[in-house]
Amino acid sequence: MSDRGVGAAGAAQVGGVPWPARDHIALGLPPSFDLPVGGHLDALADLAAGAGYLEWRRYRHAAALHTELVVPEEDYDERAVDAYAQCAARIATALSVSQYVAERLLDNAVALRDRLPRVFECLRDGVVSPTFIRTIVSRTELIHGRPYQGLVDADIAAALRKPGTWSTARVRDLCDQMVYRRDPDAVRERREEALKGRCFFTEAGLDGMGTVGATMSAERAAIVARVVERLASQVCKHDSRSKGARASDALFALVKHAPFGCDCARPDCAFTVVDADEVAATAARIVIHVVTDTTTLTGPVPAAAPTADTAQPAAHPQTQEANTAATAPHAGRSADEVEITDGAEDGGVENEAGVDVAVVDEAAVDVITADEAAVNEVAGENVVADDAPVEEAEAVEAEADEAEVEETVAGEDAAADAAAEPGPELVDGVGFVAGLGIISGAHVRDLAADPEAVIRPLGDGTDTPLPATQPADPYRPSTALDTYIRARDQYCTWPGCNTPAWDGDLDHITEYDHTHPERGGQTSATGLGAKCRFHHLLKTFGDFIDDQYLDPDHPGRIIRTFTIPEGRTVLGPAHTGFDTHPGLDMIVFGDPPATRPPSPGTEPTRPAPRTEQKHARRRQERNRNRLRNNLNGIRPPEPDDAPPPF
Repeated sequence: MSDRGVGAAGAAQVGGVPWPARDHIALGLPPSFDLPVGGHLDALADLAAGAGYLEWRRYRHAAALHTELVVPEEDYDERAVDAYAQCAARIATALSVSQYVAERLLDNAVALRDRLPRVFECLRDGVVSPTFIRTIVSRTELIHGRPYQGLVDADIAAALRKPGTWSTARVRDLCDQMVYRRDPDAVRERREEALKGRCFFTEAGLDGMGTVGATMSAERAAIVARVVERLASQVCKHDSRSKGARASDALFALVKHAPFGCDCARPDCAFTVVDADEVAATAARIVIHVVTDTTTLTGPVPAAAPTADTAQPAAHPQTQEANTAATAPHAGRSADEVEITDGAEDGGVENEAGVDVAVVDEAAVDVITADEAAVNEVAGENVVADDAPVEEAEAVEAEADEAEVEETVAGEDAAADAAAEPGPELVDGVGFVAGLGIISGAHVRDLAADPEAVIRPLGDGTDTPLPATQPADPYRPSTALDTYIRARDQYCTWPGCNTPAWDGDLDHITEYDHTHPERGGQTSATGLGAKCRFHHLLKTFGDFIDDQYLDPDHPGRIIRTFTIPEGRTVLGPAHTGFDTHPGLDMIVFGDPPATRPPSPGTEPTRPAPRTEQKHARRRQERNRNRLRNNLNGIRPPEPDDAPPPF
């Protein structure tokens, strides 16, 4: 009988040498906390990698327990409290956690050992945060035992080792993308079962509160959210409620057909009483952004039986063709949008909700609705400049909420070109829904098959580059560029942020000089990036510096860096729309105008001296960093040298 683990009452740790008593220097830990800001950040990054290694060891021990206690009996153990439950109970007792927590630990350990061994190695090496492991395990649960299980594991691991940072949403999308592309039939069956199981429910809560919920298709959920958010925004800045509380009140007002109002109690408030039905009836159409490829709309591609030893895992079909073509002079590509609307005109006011799906192909379908001109006009304005006042930014955001949301599809080369070259064993495409993530190719085709669908191109299907700016204003991006950047970035590009690109601003990476546009910061695909409002303001008014430029090793793709005030630089997102839809590499834009004609009778004005000096300093620092890197032959870090993405 072992007494290991039994310690004195009040002992902080049992079963080994207490961690505070261990040799910190031998463990690679700083001997003191008296460090500069950079030293603390370096230590945090190192500890994050160390936490990944410790978590890997924790899972290894749990998996070893499973091998010893569960595997010998799991094929015939029919007891109510079987070997698995007893193994988890041992863990729960030793760690003083619940049985549920112990079983989840055991589940993760077995999944990483048997289903995701290469991802398990990423955790060991500190290139993936332990917080992402549960997401990866849960999103790949249905590949267990499938012939492509090893391919999905290899693809996810290869993506995680790419230079760059991750967020929970990007990790979720990566896993869904790998599964959906290879499992179209099973995904369709699961979706049909899920639709049959949609429901409405209420639950009693604490302190007189309750919960109301419903399950529905992703596009309907997004539409409901947009309608509620629109009504909830009908308050002044003095409203005391949180954003969530306002949304809760707005949902009840819509269901009850009751008035909704601001609670500021100011006599001059214009939002004291708002007619919820009127707001809903006069709202501009709501269109959910969806991005997909030509091959997704044409259906699954037959694939040979995959093997776990495939040497070249990939995230999408036809990647090689797309990247090869990208090395030649770019040709303008066209993207088709399928807009599915639901509603009718009432007194000349549109009240519609729908979904857009887009496709890029040389022979694109070109079906345009009468609403397109208005949509393009508004969508092009959905950008907030880095040097614009906050009040102007909020006004632009409010105007963008009135606009219809476009669903863009970025495509790849023709299917015949893909058939000519041996490619990875991928069978279907995927779609990306802004704010919700990846949906299966079958789901995209169901949306596109709606009889009211409209297919609308991002480009014109010719070799002519697309316009980058509004004709009369080189500061504002064109509708095509606005849509392209949001489809390319998918989320706010700040490391770790999950805000959808369509819900944020487009930021000039190098500040736009309104007086002398030729000095830099032009409106172009390389010069703009998606940011949420918080990170946009943080960059504009703080001392953080971001940069993005073309990747010399992958034409058409860009490298992003973010530098904190103390000088530490972190790479941008490792997984973007380029990885989901490689045809985006093929879309190019013309050069923006070099100058901006002054308005008649208006003398151009300069930014505040302090702002101008800060912008000039940032431009100089970016150029200095690039020059120093070029002289030293520095390239973006290789996967094995990439810092931990957290």
